[in-house]
Amino acid sequence: RKHPEQPLVSINTKNILFIVGGAFESIQTIIAKRLKKTVMGFGGSEDQVISADDKNLVRFVQPQDLLAFGLIPELVGRIPVVAHLEELTPEAMRAILLQPKNAIIKQYQKLFELEGVELVFEEAAIDAIIEKTSQANTGARALRATLETIMLDIMYDLPAQENVKTCTISAAVVLGEAHPVLKYRKSSA
Repeated sequence: RKHPEQPLVSINTKNILFIVGGAFESIQTIIAKRLKKTVMGFGGSEDQVISADDKNLVRFVQPQDLLAFGLIPELVGRIPVVAHLEELTPEAMRAILLQPKNAIIKQYQKLFELEGVELVFEEAAIDAIIEKTSQANTGARALRATLETIMLDIMYDLPAQENVKTCTISAAVVLGEAHPVLKYRKSSA
C-alpha cells in the first residue's frame, strides 16, 4: 500500500517465481570471513589463503552471507536458490551490443535511418565502448549509458546538417578526442 490508511491487499504468491538479482558490492568480505572459519583446524592448511579481493568468492555465496550483508531474514527465507553470475566478458558485451534483434547499436542505427543517415560503428569504436563500460564495473546496463553519452550531441546536431549520407563513429569519438566523420550526398545544383 502506498498510503497508511489504504487497505492491505493480499496476493497469493504460491505460483509466482521471484528472481532477485543485483550487484552485492563487497559481499566477498563476508564470504571470505565465513570461509576462513572453515579452513582452520585439521582439514585446513596455511596455503589455503582466502582473500576478500578474490572475485571468484561469490561462487560460494550462501543465504547466511546475504543475511550478514543486511538483507532481512523474511526476504532471504523466500529465496530457495542462491546462485552467482559470472562477470561479463568483452565478448559477451559485444554480443549484447550487436546481436539481439533490438540491440542498442541497432536501435541507434534505426534512429539515424529515420533521418536518412547510415550510422556506422568502426570495430575499434565498439572495442572502446566495451572498454569504457568495463571500467564503470556496472555490467551491461552501463552499455546504454556509455552510448547515450557518446551519441547525445551527435543526435542533437544531426538534424541541423543537410545531405548527410553516413555518420561514422571511431574509437577517438568514443574517447571524446574527435567528432564523428560525416559523409555528405552530392547535392544537385
